[in-house]
Amino acid sequence: MDITDVQINLHAGGKLRAFASVTLSDAIVIRGIKVIEGARRTFIAMPTRHDGKKQTDVCHPTNQAARDELEKAVLDEFERTLRRGNGRPRDAGSEGFPNNPPT
Repeated sequence: MDITDVQINLHAGGKLRAFASVTLSDAIVIRGIKVIEGARRTFIAMPTRHDGKKQTDVCHPTNQAARDELEKAVLDEFERTLRRGNGRPRDAGSEGFPNNPPT
């Protein structure tokens, strides 16, 4: 898997710390990946869709190696964003995407 870009949008408050967009091979973008502060560690959650009754993954890694690679890339960029102090926290919209995208 070739992860060519990771964008982080910090989220204000709660266990949800940020949203990430990941570009694969400069060809496919996955938006709406959540960075969540868990009890033991920070982890990612893949984008989901709600149909009123249940929640379903929109997309997801098909094996543990791909999940580990994706999580490492997102969490590394999340930490870099926090250290740089950029990517001010934003409020999330109902679809889990920032309401006020960067200009």
